[in-house]
Amino acid sequence: MSRVPSSTARERFYEVLIGDEPKRVCLDIPEASCHEQPRNFLTHFASLAASRTADGLLDPRLVLAWLLGALGAPAFMVGLLVPIREAGALLPQLVIAAGIRSLPVRKWVWVAGCIVQGSCAIAMAAAALLLEGAAAGWIILAALAVLALARSANSVSHKDVLGKTLSKATRGTVAGSAGTLSAVLVLAFGVLLGTGLLERSVGVIAGALCVAGILWIVAALVFASLFEEPGATEGGRNALAMAIAQFGLLRDDPQLLRFTVIRCLLLAIPLAPPFLVALEGSAAGARDVELGSLVFASALATILSSYVWGRLADRSSRRVLVAAAGLGAVGLAVAAAIGAGLGGGLGLSVTSLLVVPVLVFVLTVAEQGMRLGRSTHVVDMADERRRAAYTALTNTISGVVMLGAGVFGFIAHQFGGVVVLAVFAAMCVVGAWLAGGLEEVQAG
Repeated sequence: MSRVPSSTARERFYEVLIGDEPKRVCLDIPEASCHEQPRNFLTHFASLAASRTADGLLDPRLVLAWLLGALGAPAFMVGLLVPIREAGALLPQLVIAAGIRSLPVRKWVWVAGCIVQGSCAIAMAAAALLLEGAAAGWIILAALAVLALARSANSVSHKDVLGKTLSKATRGTVAGSAGTLSAVLVLAFGVLLGTGLLERSVGVIAGALCVAGILWIVAALVFASLFEEPGATEGGRNALAMAIAQFGLLRDDPQLLRFTVIRCLLLAIPLAPPFLVALEGSAAGARDVELGSLVFASALATILSSYVWGRLADRSSRRVLVAAAGLGAVGLAVAAAIGAGLGGGLGLSVTSLLVVPVLVFVLTVAEQGMRLGRSTHVVDMADERRRAAYTALTNTISGVVMLGAGVFGFIAHQFGGVVVLAVFAAMCVVGAWLAGGLEEVQAG
């Protein structure tokens, strides 16, 4: 039977990742939580690492897209994966946040959400093994929709709990460190697929989904041990009215409005990879797109960048957002140029060896910076009373934008994926410029 790490072991682990100084400084958290920081840091780290590994094994952009194709599901279903996952996880958050605020202890929301996500992953695996064609596709999409709703509750509750249990100096670090460990595990999965040690078969991918389900349940059990002081419960009633009223926060806080616009613009980064892969598929044949190499590139980028981005975000989430947006703009501009044939002089095209994996690598580094920068910024810019509302409002607006992202598919169909990538690059340029005007919220 596994033993809970001793206090000394927790302290050592905490010091390795944080250093000596921040453990003596508690910013914006209750005194009792301050004394429990090493324990809570390890709990956050372990639960996030498990849940993010599960996310990587169930990646809709790569893994589920390949699975639906292998099962013979209609092609249009592949196009529904990302909108269902992202919009479903973001849109309900305004109403969910009001309910979460009525709970003095909110970690149980995250625990329940992980259990639901794990159950959905196992349901997808069962559908893949027992069904095929449209029947399998509909079951997988339905399970993904339920998973997205659970993910929605987890997003709001975790940021709120994170803000109550860890000081400003450690929040980005715990997320970045957990992201690095999870990426190592997903990288191993990509290597096994890419080298042929794991067969690219429905059975193997279904097994990976089962592992993802187990990891989510493990994450729930670990997170249940978190020390969380009861918090304020104001604003927890009349969820719909509260949701409508929260839009007034954009008027009252210009920095929140700027941050929300930036977040919407930088959605270009996670939206881009499917269009990039589609360019390669149209040029070389969809079946020649190597799932293993793309999973490997994405995971390697996460390993090399997550911890660094997290540490930098603890110092200045504003600068991280500027840098991530700039890197995304460069990567997307290069992708558009190569897709348009402008790389011919260098012998580069979308079918050249490693071109698409390298571009996926660059965009994943940018996406990691964008995600860690924005999550750290929204937690640190708000006090405990408004943190859940800020998170839910920005997530809901992003969900609406993501729901409308189907227009980019229409643009790609009419004018080509190169045009979409160029538009995405321009969005990142504007996002970087606006991010430069954010306040240094870590300064306080």
